[in-house]
Amino acid sequence: MATASRLLSEEKFLCSVCLDVFTEPVSTPCGHNFCRPCIHKYWDSSDVCQCPLCNRTFSPRPELHVNTVMSELAAEFKTQVQVKASTPEPQLPETEDVLCDICSEIKEKAVKSCLMCLVSFCKVHLEPHHRVAGLKSHTLLDPVKNLDDRMCKTHNKITELYCRTDQVCVCVLCLKTDHKGHNVVSLEEEYEAVMAKKDETIANLQKMSQSRSEKIVEIETSVDVGQKEAEKEKDASVQVFTDPIHSIQRSQAELVAVIDERYRATKLKAEGFLTELKTEISELESRRNQLDQLSQSEDHLHFVQSFQTLCSPVNKDWSNTGVHSDLCFETLRGAVTRLKES
Repeated sequence: MATASRLLSEEKFLCSVCLDVFTEPVSTPCGHNFCRPCIHKYWDSSDVCQCPLCNRTFSPRPELHVNTVMSELAAEFKTQVQVKASTPEPQLPETEDVLCDICSEIKEKAVKSCLMCLVSFCKVHLEPHHRVAGLKSHTLLDPVKNLDDRMCKTHNKITELYCRTDQVCVCVLCLKTDHKGHNVVSLEEEYEAVMAKKDETIANLQKMSQSRSEKIVEIETSVDVGQKEAEKEKDASVQVFTDPIHSIQRSQAELVAVIDERYRATKLKAEGFLTELKTEISELESRRNQLDQLSQSEDHLHFVQSFQTLCSPVNKDWSNTGVHSDLCFETLRGAVTRLKES
């Protein structure tokens, strides 16, 4: 089930008891998450109430409540899995089911389309383009359904030029009107120029993807450290309040709540960063895959038109992004200790 391309790691949302995505996730006092029905059934079948993962025992049996944050994340993960399953992979320009325009009765499948004739030919009817001198100079490409898209909508001529000023394909008559004085080159020349940038663009996309993967590791490590610090601080705070009056017991509960709230806020912030980073990685990988596929096509127009979108920059800078928690309450614990001694 788990794949590297998923925006959220599946293993983080699997219950270790049923090995499925969390249903009504609850957190034990030791910080591990389980489906509420799973952990209740596990405890009901045992004489000792303990965590299935770390074997920490609890007495009395703790009352567990649904972890709303984990529940929302698990629901989001299920949605992403469903969306990913229903989203088709990027493909090259459609070439299937393009039929020969010349066949009169049973139409054969086209093998080439001619940009000069604006007609698609089967193998038999394409033969004159290989034999007749006047047809040999025509531009052939893999079968295309909508050849009219290759025509200039203003002048009804083939768009065989590219305006670098406006970044659009144009015909020869466009040079005398809307694109007069612009930097215009042949479509083939622009294709070669774009192809020359392909490897560098793919390398940049891969580099950005790698940097975001490293940032994910950094943030996940920060979350783990934050959880350990939070548990350490809670244990130390509880130890201070071993023999208090009722007001100090209430203060203890409030302090633990503050620590938990700060950690939850830090964790939520980190999870937001992780989701955004993984989304960017998925987009970058998709761009790289599409660019690889597009570079194999003979359809220069489609490649040039798609390149600008695929190589558009991802502007967010993650270099200074991090997750930090202020979980130190030594001053408060020291004051309570001195109060108890007095």
